[in-house]
Amino acid sequence: MTMLTLEGWRETPGSDAPQPLEQIRFHVSRRCHQALQEAGEELLRTGDPERFIDVNPDELALEMPPEVGPIADYRFRVYLGKSDDRTQFHLVGHSARHSSLVYTNPTLVVLLLS
Repeated sequence: MTMLTLEGWRETPGSDAPQPLEQIRFHVSRRCHQALQEAGEELLRTGDPERFIDVNPDELALEMPPEVGPIADYRFRVYLGKSDDRTQFHLVGHSARHSSLVYTNPTLVVLLLS
């Protein structure tokens, strides 16, 4: 299992630009890591722009900044880098308090320990 701490962003309805969030922490299990790798391979085969992977909340152990609070729905968005086709992912979801879109900065799947 790999623990990640990434900067995040929040897009509130009616806002002109995303607002930065403090760090978002979560775990990526081996099973989830494998699913991320497989999603990247599938994107290379199909040419699709992205895939979404559902997340098991118990495995994720998500820690959100206090100003966001709990997340109502979240999953990993997986896509290929524009210049190098390397598989990237980030966590996306919506705040249960105010329905704002919340997401992390992306990271490369290859940086996760297998």
